[in-house]
Amino acid sequence: MSIDILYFIEISPALLNATLVTIRIAVLGYILAFILGLFFAIIRITGNIYIVKILLLFTEFVRLTPLLVQLFFFYYVLPEVGIKLPAEPTGILVLGLHYSTYIAEVFRTGILAVSLGQWEASKVLGLPIIIKWCKIILPQSIRPMIPALGNYLIQLFKEVPLLSTITVYELLNTANLIAGQTFRYFEVLSLVALLFFLISYPSALFFKKLEKNNL
Repeated sequence: MSIDILYFIEISPALLNATLVTIRIAVLGYILAFILGLFFAIIRITGNIYIVKILLLFTEFVRLTPLLVQLFFFYYVLPEVGIKLPAEPTGILVLGLHYSTYIAEVFRTGILAVSLGQWEASKVLGLPIIIKWCKIILPQSIRPMIPALGNYLIQLFKEVPLLSTITVYELLNTANLIAGQTFRYFEVLSLVALLFFLISYPSALFFKKLEKNNL
């Protein structure tokens, strides 16, 4: 099978543009998941028992239902009751919400790993809650969480193609359109695989370096 370099060059602009869309969705979804995950973890540790039970029910429901079903629900069902968002924001919201339930467990495990003496010392010193969390608890809990947080970012990158089901033209959806017009799936999908690798590999290196710097 011969490889047409000129064809690679021809399709590259469209795929690179779709790659930027994929990166934008993944990064924004991850930021949302990170923020919600931290919030959920803090509520699990410090919240009222009834609120914790409601949160547990919610997170278990999200974790135990497929991401694809959640995408369909938000994009196709909610508009029937008057709640309609464009495809890309819907994808970001659903990815962020879905992965926040997993990241919350990572945060909770890391926070609970902080020694009891640190909690008691901050209480004895009468530190404000924000200072206690930002200066004592979270900095000490972040180290064991780094590998898992990195894995979830890479996994989230690979979930973005699911958004093609709600008409988001991310990398794989764009590639399928191009390949469907030319029937040259080998070249197109080979380039897609390479682009996904080039997205994920630097992320993996970043988290490995971050982990080493925090040892």
